[in-house]
Amino acid sequence: MPEFDLDSFKKAWQEQPVQQKYDNNEILNMLNRKSRNYMKYIFWISVAEFSFFTIFGLFYILQNKESNTFLTSLQKLGVEKNHELETNLDSIYLIIKIVSLLVTGYFVIQFYQNYRKIKVEEDLKIFITRIINFKKTVNAFIVTNIVLFVLFTATFTVFVFYVLNDQNIQITASAKTGFIIGILISTLLCIFLIWIYYRLVYGIIMKRLDKNLKQLKEIESQVS
Repeated sequence: MPEFDLDSFKKAWQEQPVQQKYDNNEILNMLNRKSRNYMKYIFWISVAEFSFFTIFGLFYILQNKESNTFLTSLQKLGVEKNHELETNLDSIYLIIKIVSLLVTGYFVIQFYQNYRKIKVEEDLKIFITRIINFKKTVNAFIVTNIVLFVLFTATFTVFVFYVLNDQNIQITASAKTGFIIGILISTLLCIFLIWIYYRLVYGIIMKRLDKNLKQLKEIESQVS
């Protein structure tokens, strides 16, 4: 029986060709499908948000609770409740809700159109561009919502001071400073909570999409 040579066995084993489990085309197809699914998830999340805010907005328009709550806060500052004040406040709330729904609806359409443009058999460079554009749309959606919140808060703040001036109500400097600081703190807190929400809901999916994008770019560089 021939003597067993461990070194020769190792050398022969190392020289054996290693077959790839998947080729680039198979990996590309898998990444494409995963990316499409992530985009689909974001689209349906945005649809759910749009539906929720639509139902929520319609409910409060009918109940008229938001304006009543804000009126109660104004009365604590000494503001006199009258028909003109109620009408102006209702108009502001209505405009804010319409703008919010229009913005959310616009991005729902953008997400859907971006999703529809993605095709598994599409050219790799075009596919990567689609994903980058989709990411930009998601980021724009998040930033727009934060900006809208700041604008709406600023609108209500200006409205409060307008009403106080219109009804010749004088408040102390310390009360005015405390009111402004309270608005700023609550605004920053709400922005932080909004950022956390989108970070959790959209961030997890976007992180996976980023990972796919990185792998696609690696394949694209190998192909070219």
